[in-house]
Amino acid sequence: MNGECSSAAGISALGIAVIGVGNIGSAHADCLARGKINGARLAALCDIDPDKERALRALYPDVPFFDDAGKLFDSGLCDAVIVSAPHREHVPLGIAALERGLHLLTEKPAGVSVSDVRRLNEKAASSGRVFGIMFNQRTSPLFRRARDIFRAGTLGELTRVNWIITNWYRTQQYYDSGTWRATWRGEGGGVLLNQAPHNLDILQWICGMPVRLRASCYEGKFHHIEVEDEATLFFEYENGATGVFITSTGEYPGTNRLEISGTKGKMVLEEGHIRLFTHAPRAGASNGADIPDIVCETIETGGETGGHAAVLQNFTDAVRTGSPLIAPGEDGIYELSLSNAAFLSSWTGEWVLLPIDAEHTALFDSMLAERAASSKKYNAGPAAERGVAPGDRGEAAGYKDKWQVNW
Repeated sequence: MNGECSSAAGISALGIAVIGVGNIGSAHADCLARGKINGARLAALCDIDPDKERALRALYPDVPFFDDAGKLFDSGLCDAVIVSAPHREHVPLGIAALERGLHLLTEKPAGVSVSDVRRLNEKAASSGRVFGIMFNQRTSPLFRRARDIFRAGTLGELTRVNWIITNWYRTQQYYDSGTWRATWRGEGGGVLLNQAPHNLDILQWICGMPVRLRASCYEGKFHHIEVEDEATLFFEYENGATGVFITSTGEYPGTNRLEISGTKGKMVLEEGHIRLFTHAPRAGASNGADIPDIVCETIETGGETGGHAAVLQNFTDAVRTGSPLIAPGEDGIYELSLSNAAFLSSWTGEWVLLPIDAEHTALFDSMLAERAASSKKYNAGPAAERGVAPGDRGEAAGYKDKWQVNW
């Protein structure tokens, strides 16, 4: 069946397999199984955990299950795969799927290292397959409207952007719920790799990429973990504009405030709406020293964020009818470049230029490998071997709330 569903409308339903059926993978499987995605169906499931296999076979008795991704790829049972395995598996599984002629939708982040994601992007570009990434916050009416305002030039040229996004609070229980969590070997990072990729993506999606950054990442500041649970990034843009990005999983209740300033005004995204402040022209002659009047308005965007289902529907439509992707998979390298550069800057105490060159990418890879080698907590074995109760998906109470924008 591989790739046969990539032509125009009128074709059979797209068979999608889910690889990695944990917190988010189970949500994707449920969405497909319940028929919530037009033109798509749940074709297969894949996970290495035998406890999950027993539970999933009972839940989806008619859906083939695999404990080996290679066997799934070679089975001919699916046209596309969703990769929702641990972060380090995104690139190798994605490349293997594309090599088998399968369309690919990967969870965020695209990978752990920019060097790996470059290989994934190159493979996708030469494959002829559809490649998407689950940047579900791009479906938010609020962020889409903010992007339209900025890209239309309403604020003029960018002068400054600040995002305080510290309401990603996580308990120690959350980190203890899975041995891969908050480890350099398993997860490859902390808040910048798990919670904040959506925010970093939205930031560059609206304002573009900076040309260099400097950062301080604080490892285990609030929790007993080996990776960062607080980070502050300072950006510089090509035109001289500056930016600050502050995130944490250790503050409660925390703040979510995005402020973008330009030569013609500013907008503030907070509490689910946009406050827009723009310069009003003065009547009559001016000597150029007058302070402009300000026009203020609150923009209520309305509507709900389509979230994961909207991205999955868009991916299905892209395969079936050629619709443009909301989040092309190749875009995953941008937010990952920001987090890789932030780690590298924090470790070396130096500025890092963007895009990251080969020398700094190699340095990042070697420094990350050193940390992964000393990572003592991670164990990728079955749940029973990791002390996880059967059926436990490592889901702390309220964890699914992270799938929505918290204001």
